[in-house]
Amino acid sequence: MSADASAGASAAPGAAPAGVAHPKTIKSFVRRAGRTTTGQAKAFEDLGPRFLLGYRAAPLDAAQAFGREAPLILEIGFGMGEATAHIARVRPQDNFLCCEVHEPGVGALLKRIGEHGIENIRILQHDAVEVIDHMLAPASLDGIHIFFPDPWHKKKHNKRRLIQPPLVAKLAARLKPGGYLHCATDWQPYAEQMLQVLSAEPLLANTAEGFAPQPDYRPLTKFENRGLRLGHGVWDVVFTRPR
Repeated sequence: MSADASAGASAAPGAAPAGVAHPKTIKSFVRRAGRTTTGQAKAFEDLGPRFLLGYRAAPLDAAQAFGREAPLILEIGFGMGEATAHIARVRPQDNFLCCEVHEPGVGALLKRIGEHGIENIRILQHDAVEVIDHMLAPASLDGIHIFFPDPWHKKKHNKRRLIQPPLVAKLAARLKPGGYLHCATDWQPYAEQMLQVLSAEPLLANTAEGFAPQPDYRPLTKFENRGLRLGHGVWDVVFTRPR
């Protein structure tokens, strides 16, 4: 995003910040180059059949997919899965449906699942927007995590950012009353855009006055710790759908 942190401050409710056009088609990802390691490939082979779900344009039966009834948390874009695996371990009472298209990242999370004996994760290697549109019914989610999405630093690329009003409206509609949406970023202008866009969504309410304290379940990743040592900030935004 542009270094102008106040861009869009006077935008109309529900609108993107000034100069940020909505993409014609929302996508939750950009494909990145990367190589799958031998260990990740083995994790695909050994654990994929159990923990990978196939995309189907039909409502997800979460109880069947996880083998139990439990609160359902959607994660969009988990990178290499470090935070995802940690959160699933400290919250065994919850089910985590995780969307990521980057194959090495999927392999890395499968490897972590095997190493730590994690049972409450299922992975969809598919565009999260199509998953939201076709597999998740209204009021079916207890929580949503979007951690460190691509900030698209250049102003001309701001329209590619994930957190835009159309997607937030879809997400809010799929939260149960009392459910939450938790976003985090280490890019302050994007954090301010997140706060503005989520604040303008009528189905959501902020849990804090502005940015939220970091929830105790979200760990500091190696990448994040490195940034903090360099003086970079991290911002959490946590909204709920009121009961």
